[in-house]
Amino acid sequence: MTAARTDRQSEARVPDRTEGDVVLRLEDLVVEFPVGGGQTVHAVSGIDLEVRRGETLGLVGESGCGKSTTGRAIMQLPRPTSGSVVFEGRDLTTLSARELRELRPKLQMIFQDPISSLNPRRRIPDIVGDPLVVWGRAADRAEVVPEVLAAVGLDPEQVADRRPHQFSGGQCQRVSIARALVLEPEVLICDEPVSALDVSVQAQILNLLEDMKRRYGLTLVFIAHDLGVVRNISDRVAVMYLGRICELGTTEALFDDPVHPYTRLLVSSIPSIEAVHDLGTDLEQADRGRGEMPSPINPPSGCRFRTRCPLATERCAAEVPPMREVKPGRFAACHHPILRQSPDDEGD
Repeated sequence: MTAARTDRQSEARVPDRTEGDVVLRLEDLVVEFPVGGGQTVHAVSGIDLEVRRGETLGLVGESGCGKSTTGRAIMQLPRPTSGSVVFEGRDLTTLSARELRELRPKLQMIFQDPISSLNPRRRIPDIVGDPLVVWGRAADRAEVVPEVLAAVGLDPEQVADRRPHQFSGGQCQRVSIARALVLEPEVLICDEPVSALDVSVQAQILNLLEDMKRRYGLTLVFIAHDLGVVRNISDRVAVMYLGRICELGTTEALFDDPVHPYTRLLVSSIPSIEAVHDLGTDLEQADRGRGEMPSPINPPSGCRFRTRCPLATERCAAEVPPMREVKPGRFAACHHPILRQSPDDEGD
């Protein structure tokens, strides 16, 4: 494992700055669920997103916006309604069950609840080593499992005879991370990996993920509703609202100067972010912006944020705003992006 991993780390640290730089691409991804009475939940509605090799892409939004569904759709759990998920040049949505299974070791997921995602009847080494057994590498368990457990900060000897209920939530999340790493993945989908943990434990898990990313050359998709957490760990951030991506950019630029009204509303709600008063009192004081998200069963026409947006016009109700580049490297789906004027903003 060590030699193979060393080669992979070299590839991840010096990525090919061409088409190969994009390891994962979502194209017009749609996920819908039928419900009673002939109605449909529009969980994810035609999103386009690229994940670059070696980066951490944060995916944020309120509860119910579709971010966890997006993560599961990447894993084909379940398969999306339409669109494509292209991983290393192969569209996962078109693969047979056998072909998809062959790619599964390269795509792993950390689930939201660290305790319920582990089999309570199995011992920790068995939980972590099961993927090796499934893939015909049972002979490697004695060497690989202790190595991975030690990498995530667990003493292999102390956990040898213990089961999940004997651990704290943070320790169970370390076990989940070890299980995800044992097959040497390329991409790790992290679905709210710290939301169920105490603040002090959250910091430990976030530091662990950063360490594992460097050690194993991982690409992370980090899903969360806590913007403070996402800001600390992500290279780029995609903001999601009611099944659609509304803004995408580098972490620093997006948090310092959000251009979509929804992103600005989210950022203004975080008291720990400095200079939040400078983001514009028009949005901070808008009562409509503080309302609840509409139902995904019957989303608003046009821009889905328009029912809460103080800048909404008739055009917002009639036309779906396309995702476009409003600043260098900054993309937003808004008819009225909030663009600050500065000497560097030529033409804004």
